[in-house]
Amino acid sequence: MNFQRGRTREELEINLIPMIDVLLVILIFLMVTTTYSKFSGLEINLPTADAQQAQEQPNEINVVVTATGDVLVNKAPVGGRDADSISVALKRAAGDAKEPVVIINADAKATHQSVVDVMQAAQQAGLSHISFATQQAQKN
Repeated sequence: MNFQRGRTREELEINLIPMIDVLLVILIFLMVTTTYSKFSGLEINLPTADAQQAQEQPNEINVVVTATGDVLVNKAPVGGRDADSISVALKRAAGDAKEPVVIINADAKATHQSVVDVMQAAQQAGLSHISFATQQAQKN
């Protein structure tokens, strides 16, 4: 028995408009609260430090990299600039010292590749303790 003549059952549907409204509000909230940073470049001034001077250790190997890329190991010039010749000089300077520390004194205008070559040579020579020397910041 159908007491509601002429009325047919309406199909059920999900109303998407409120869901779209909520999603748009969330999207606007995320766009407003998100910070966008653009790093076009970093200004770096090296090398200076305010740390106290470390005590000199007897098992140190001082490596100097000049602005022109020349390398000196314990104030003795190295024949070549490649990692192999620097590695030989580091092994000779290390001698029988137990775990010597390689201290790299690189000029501020030395190329990055020169310093990387010294680090690679230290790895080839089996010297894993590497440190970088800096100068005290001048106070005006």
